[in-house]
Amino acid sequence: MRTKFFTILLVMLAIPFFGYSQEAAFSAGDTAWMLVATALVMLMTPAGLTLFYGGLTQRKSVLNTIGMSYTAFCTATVVWIVVGYSLAFGSGNGFIGGFEYFMLRNIKIDDLSGSIPHLLFVMFQGTFAAIAVALVSGSIIERVKFSTWFIFSILWVALIYSPIAHMVWGGGILSNHGELDFAGGTVIHINAGISGLVLVYMLGNRKGHNNTDHKPSSTKLMLLGSALLWFGWFGFNGGSELAADFVAANALLVTNVAAAAGGLCWLIIEWLSTDKKPTLLGSASGVVSGLVGITPASGYVDVTGALIIGIFSGAIGYFGVVKLKSMLGYDDTLDVFGIHGLVGIFGAIATGFLANPEINGAAGLLYGNPSQVWTQVVAVVATIVFSGVGAAVLFRVTTMITGGGRVEDALEDQGMDIGYHGEKSFDHA
Repeated sequence: MRTKFFTILLVMLAIPFFGYSQEAAFSAGDTAWMLVATALVMLMTPAGLTLFYGGLTQRKSVLNTIGMSYTAFCTATVVWIVVGYSLAFGSGNGFIGGFEYFMLRNIKIDDLSGSIPHLLFVMFQGTFAAIAVALVSGSIIERVKFSTWFIFSILWVALIYSPIAHMVWGGGILSNHGELDFAGGTVIHINAGISGLVLVYMLGNRKGHNNTDHKPSSTKLMLLGSALLWFGWFGFNGGSELAADFVAANALLVTNVAAAAGGLCWLIIEWLSTDKKPTLLGSASGVVSGLVGITPASGYVDVTGALIIGIFSGAIGYFGVVKLKSMLGYDDTLDVFGIHGLVGIFGAIATGFLANPEINGAAGLLYGNPSQVWTQVVAVVATIVFSGVGAAVLFRVTTMITGGGRVEDALEDQGMDIGYHGEKSFDHA
């Protein structure tokens, strides 16, 4: 009888512990960090990118440029909630998810994704989709119809971004192939850079591109925008760990190191060039290049890898913007391909060389796993093909809907702000 009594007592005492273990998957610390990280990434588009792009563009089209990114954040958010998240992270095949999360159905408020609320994961990933499509706009500003961009951005998030996100992060074919993409080298930067380049060739260069000096409207706004991007990138890369842990801390460190190294590299190259003028524009562009390059590697490399990636990213970004664009004659207005596409390709492949197993378990070529380089190359090529072909098809469909993708010559001469929106960014003549 006494034995039976103690057995019942022990079971009763153990019940709270069983209940605790069932709820232990939820982490308040991880959730708090991810709330902050999500807010940081959100800041990158309607604040950081808009100011960066707005400062780089000509004075007569500043508001149009800002508006394309600002509106893209709105459209991407709605598309993501309605269908994008489901296509990216729902159950499907190797290329695209299904509709189990259409309008976020089947997600309860207390459902978890790892140690954080599932709805928080949805929001975090949605900010990635928003900045990805906003990046594309930088290639074609000052000459594309706002209506064309509006419709294209909706289609792109649903039919280009979401499938690639599924392939890489949602259990699709590239994920199963073993690609390492911690925060979006292929999903965001290569995807956006290639799409932008395709649209440039389909839309054509701006009038007088080869014989007109397209002066930036405000170097100060450009610098402020780049600083906000740099700040938000800590949420971008650090948040991609989805936890407040050692890997997230390393991601923040290597992100900062690569950004600084990229900015210094671009600045020094300019300093040693024919003009011998180190510009703030070049320094900011180098910082963004370093941030792009480290994005896929931020959860896998140490500070040595970050320095290497940052330096080469600054050099490759400079080559893509200053040399390659001039050699090929394409008018990528704000150098989306040169900085995001070209440097994104480098960063993705460099991850295959420099991934250190002591950081997150994954090994690259320099740590005894040469096959990882081939895996990264395959993922890069697959992204280029899917993004390039998909963007071309969607832009063709969009121009059929809107009756063409380009504004009239007179409107392009006048500028998009007054002629298209009826607003001025600067209240003076």
